[in-house]
Amino acid sequence: MTRRSLFAAGTVALAMAAAPFGTAQAQDAPTLRFSAVFSDQDIRARMMERLAESVADDFTLEVHHGGTLFGQGTELVALQRGNLEMGNIAPQDIANQIPAWSFLTSAYLFRDADHLMAFFASDAGGEMKAMAEEQLGIHILGPTFFGTRHVGLRPDRRIETPADMAGIRLRMPPGEAWQFLGEALGANPTAMAYAEVYTGLQTGAIDGQDNPLPNVQNMKFYEVMSQIVMTSHLVAFDLLTISSSAWNAMSPEQQEAFQSAADDAMAWSAAEHESSEAALAEYFREQGLEIYTPDLEAFRAYAQERYLASPLSADWPEGMLERVNGL
Repeated sequence: MTRRSLFAAGTVALAMAAAPFGTAQAQDAPTLRFSAVFSDQDIRARMMERLAESVADDFTLEVHHGGTLFGQGTELVALQRGNLEMGNIAPQDIANQIPAWSFLTSAYLFRDADHLMAFFASDAGGEMKAMAEEQLGIHILGPTFFGTRHVGLRPDRRIETPADMAGIRLRMPPGEAWQFLGEALGANPTAMAYAEVYTGLQTGAIDGQDNPLPNVQNMKFYEVMSQIVMTSHLVAFDLLTISSSAWNAMSPEQQEAFQSAADDAMAWSAAEHESSEAALAEYFREQGLEIYTPDLEAFRAYAQERYLASPLSADWPEGMLERVNGL
């Protein structure tokens, strides 16, 4: 059977079971509302366009960018309350409710995008996804890689080791896992919404931010920064997620086809991000920014020591670190 015929086979069943979609519309193409903080210029916005096109005969994927439907960090609760069907969920937000998930937010855990993908395709990754489904009522389709996070700074201060980050007001998203990541880099983390970062850098309310290079370009942060320190401290990913109620309303055939469409879209997005990163460092140099690599071993050792000594690590699944390192 084709992907479209698989979707068509279960459309009626989904329409009857999925109450949030609305009776009249559900008879034809049930609506799945998707919320994300990334902008409509983001590669992941095109990822969602590809997914929407793949399922268009059977579902209306209604995409909301820039936190316009639900603000950053509120999407998970919206999924749980039945106010949203799909979201781009940060693992840090899951860690707020499941402390064991703080493991997946730690610095220098994954080597690269391939390592990240291998983990979520493994039994270990399946166990983490099952934990989220059982405890939170969400079904994780997979990781949406969006680059490697580096530190971008407004002040003209050379950074070689974590000690050089002392006193730097580094914007980090709200939440314990995010704030600890900032501390693990040697900085003073400052909670601030994503949409406020440009102004925060411009006015000096913050000294820096950490994001992958494609995000720095999309949000034009480079216009108000002097340098990018290539710390490579986090292989950045969110999670393409659907509420368990919407997922369970699909037939097994629909679930298989939907997962296949999502896998295709996520793989395309990951490849695009990797390609974009390769060119952006030179682009930022042309814009007048200093781009350099600090002492990565010093940053890695400092961060890992801080994590292992912190209360966060007490909640990590036993043996999971060894399983990740073994992939």
